[in-house]
Amino acid sequence: MNVLILTAATGGGHIRASNALKNYFKEKDKAINVNVVDTFKYINPLLDKTVSNGYLYLAKKTPKLYGKLYKLSNDKPMMNNYINRMNSIFARKLIPLIEEFKPQIILTTHPFSTEMIAYLKMKNKINIPLICVMTDYSSHNAWIRDNVNEYIVSNDDMMKEMIKVGVDKEKIHSFGIPIDEDFYDEKKKSFYINDVNSNHHKKVILMMAGSFGVKNILAIYEDIIDINYDFKLIIITGKNKKLYEKFKEKVALSNRDIELIYFTDEIVKYMKCAHMIITKPGGLTVTEALACNTPLVIFDAIPGQEEENADFLVKNNMAIRLSSNDKSIRNTIEVLLTNDEKLKTMKKACIAFDKSKSCENIFDLIKEIK
Repeated sequence: MNVLILTAATGGGHIRASNALKNYFKEKDKAINVNVVDTFKYINPLLDKTVSNGYLYLAKKTPKLYGKLYKLSNDKPMMNNYINRMNSIFARKLIPLIEEFKPQIILTTHPFSTEMIAYLKMKNKINIPLICVMTDYSSHNAWIRDNVNEYIVSNDDMMKEMIKVGVDKEKIHSFGIPIDEDFYDEKKKSFYINDVNSNHHKKVILMMAGSFGVKNILAIYEDIIDINYDFKLIIITGKNKKLYEKFKEKVALSNRDIELIYFTDEIVKYMKCAHMIITKPGGLTVTEALACNTPLVIFDAIPGQEEENADFLVKNNMAIRLSSNDKSIRNTIEVLLTNDEKLKTMKKACIAFDKSKSCENIFDLIKEIK
């Protein structure tokens, strides 16, 4: 069986979800051919650069504008129709890929990819089952199309949202966002702890700036570093060399137990050892943290999907949202460090939100409908 997974590199999450599916499918059935394709990169490298850089610019430099565009594209048919027309133009460029690879099933982990394949199905250019894997914690109309056969969503609330806008309940599966199985594996945890935190009695705070780095994490560091409590701090700056260098200067002046990391492929190790994770609420990062049963402290949520992710997490007691107030930030972290019951309650909520069968359930679904 040939499985085509179409994605896009707007942020790192869509690609990670796609690769998690590919790795799981290949492990379960060696006969499956899985092809993960970055949709925009395949269509035109310049288009890929324009879309990816445009997303990064809006999200980092003008988040309020990004939030307005996100809301408009969800609420206003005119805005959505413009996006649809653009995607319909690009969709035809995927036909050579589909004709050459001959997939029996197509999965999409990005709304634009979903729109393109749904358009080709509507125009009878292809007749291949389409599974849309949504990679956030709230629904958005950009993902929802008539010619999608099945939807994979992260939680039950999304099912209710989608049913309200007319999606058939039978098409929606609350399997969770697919991530690497390592995040659910508890067997290596003691090994990771020995490697990362030799003092087992010391709480570990993991601060993550995301795959592209976020400057406001510096301010959070300044607010919490002199809290009168003995903790280990692990800082991962992401692919931001300037941020890393600034942290390097600050860490050198501190006598705290601090580990500074630029970028790592071993994020599971640090998440497993952490008692809390201070991070932005990107869909995949959140899912990985929840799989490790680690409570979240959220900052700098981009208006739009990240704010909605944050709302879901806070509502379900798996996260606390930091305000922009210095004293509030410090107090929030201090309470979590000193109040074991609060951390335990949040951890229990993370454990209860169990999506460890996501990849397995998606694998079983494609076997059913191929």
